[in-house]
Amino acid sequence: MSLVAIARRLPQDLQLPMLEFAEAIGEELRAQLAVRREDFEVLQAAVRELAEAQKRTEERLDRLEAVVAELAEAQKRTEERLDRLEAVVVELAEAQKRTEQRVEELAEAQKRTEETLNKLIMRFDRIEVKLGGLVGDNLERKYRERAFAYLGQVLRPVHSVSLQDLLPQLEARLTEAELDELLPLDVLLRGQVRELPNRPEIWLAMEVSAVVDQTDVERAVSRARALAKAGLRTMPAVAGEEFTEGARLLAIRQKVLLLQDGRRHNWLEALEQLFDTDR
Repeated sequence: MSLVAIARRLPQDLQLPMLEFAEAIGEELRAQLAVRREDFEVLQAAVRELAEAQKRTEERLDRLEAVVAELAEAQKRTEERLDRLEAVVVELAEAQKRTEQRVEELAEAQKRTEETLNKLIMRFDRIEVKLGGLVGDNLERKYRERAFAYLGQVLRPVHSVSLQDLLPQLEARLTEAELDELLPLDVLLRGQVRELPNRPEIWLAMEVSAVVDQTDVERAVSRARALAKAGLRTMPAVAGEEFTEGARLLAIRQKVLLLQDGRRHNWLEALEQLFDTDR
């Protein structure tokens, strides 16, 4: 039923006020409904914005989730690589340990080898000394017993003499220290120089060694001087299978006779110096 029909049922004096009241209420309702419609539209716009924001948020979350998934996968791969690397490091450490152990074993073996080698060298040195002594002794015997074979071309006759036979003469003219230094002389020879038959015979103070060094030359010179002091015209001489360079140079400077492999060296120079003392 409409509002007008309702108003007509009222007394006539109330119909107009009722219609006005009804119209006023309608205006109020329409105004309220208009406000609510605007609020609703605003609310709808806000909801749409929230929905759009939610959508963007979800999209960002999806992208973030994808990134997190990629990071998780990368982390997994990193951990796997770290596991492999750790295994390699462990293997390397074990290999290093074995290497160090092997090096220690080799060092110990090297130490034992060096000790053995040193012992062998010491034994070899002793053998070499003994052999050198045997060779020297054999050379001494050869020059003592076969003096003519080595010096017969320059001395005739040539004889080997023992210092013991000269001891009274030596003791009379030499100090005890000089005699002690002279007695170890290897070989003492005497003879007449073939080219100087009118000159007095000479003596040879000879040091013999397998390898003649400077010490042998110095001894020959010193012992020849001692014999000269005792009144014997003495030439220093050295004989051996080999000569060090220092010994050879010193013998040349000191004008000492050198005998090697049956050959004479420096004979004329030593002879000239020997007879220069007469001038």
